[in-house]
Amino acid sequence: MKIGIVGLPNVGKSTMFNSITKAGAECANYPFCTIEPNVGVVPVPDERLDVLAKMYDTEKVTHAIVEFVDIAGLVKGASKGEGLGNKFLSHIREVDSILQVVRCFENSNIVHVDGNINPIRDIETINLELIFSDIETIDKRLDRAKKMLKADRKHQEEVDVLEKIKETLEAGKPARSIELSEDELEWTKDLFLLTSKKVMYIANVSEEQLSNAENDENVKKVKEYAEAEGSKAIPLCAKIEEELTGLEGDDKKEMLEALGLEESGLDKVIKESYSLLGLMSFLTAGKPEVRAWTIKKGTKAPEAAGKIHSDIQRGFIKAEVITYDDLINEGSMNAAKEKGLIRSEGKEYIMQEGDIVLFKFNV
Repeated sequence: MKIGIVGLPNVGKSTMFNSITKAGAECANYPFCTIEPNVGVVPVPDERLDVLAKMYDTEKVTHAIVEFVDIAGLVKGASKGEGLGNKFLSHIREVDSILQVVRCFENSNIVHVDGNINPIRDIETINLELIFSDIETIDKRLDRAKKMLKADRKHQEEVDVLEKIKETLEAGKPARSIELSEDELEWTKDLFLLTSKKVMYIANVSEEQLSNAENDENVKKVKEYAEAEGSKAIPLCAKIEEELTGLEGDDKKEMLEALGLEESGLDKVIKESYSLLGLMSFLTAGKPEVRAWTIKKGTKAPEAAGKIHSDIQRGFIKAEVITYDDLINEGSMNAAKEKGLIRSEGKEYIMQEGDIVLFKFNV
């Protein structure tokens, strides 16, 4: 699960990356400070694991993870090789979804690549470069499909799908805005279109803006833009988030309370990034380990078992399942069993968020 952090130069990408990962990615006030992408693996915040760890007096706690990639800043003309152009685009091609950082703060000491603050212009600069790159990809495939059509009429559907996507891209809309059938999607799987990836927007504000960020005009514009394309926008101050990552326990809690926040903006970003990809967690719990396992929503029990080990999937018999809430309410697995709250589920069972599972199998 890999998420690329993108944006124009000097919008706060690397500051945010440092905050998310504590990986110490280089951060400086000049364009293209980040050339090769920095990568950090981050646990998905999940308070349930701590509760279960106390219940089982467990020896090890393992969170689900998200991999964040800090990608070089993009400029107008990247699709034609400007700035770090092709390298930037190739790095985006390798991630599963995109976190686009948008600058919403004024600071005369930090130069903006376009001279002034205009978050919607910045978003559209990046989105258009991705669209231009996708049009080039579609054109190459369309030429090939039309040649193959002369020999085999089955390629007519491929041509139709490609032309539908191209028409959408040329209207300035991303490929993810098109509804395609399962059969149509088959023709697009190996295209790896940049604009087919899901996007979440981060409105990076100043410390002064943070307390009233929801009413900030620039933040409102970013949220409206995100909502119009079925996405989300989260306002945060990357600088404050960087300070928060240096604190723990009561010190962090006190700072959050002083800021009027229930959780850090970055915890919210990580959680939302996890769900952005249509992912969820099921849990396993015991004395040796309490663990969250990542699966796609809609996954059936045997495939979920395969996340633990392929042998468990191959020899799957049943899944003994209890909801997290039921276990916590009863206080122990034995108490839950006495009340009949542990269910036996078969091969067709679709896993639910927060299921605590014990798989039975025979190999």
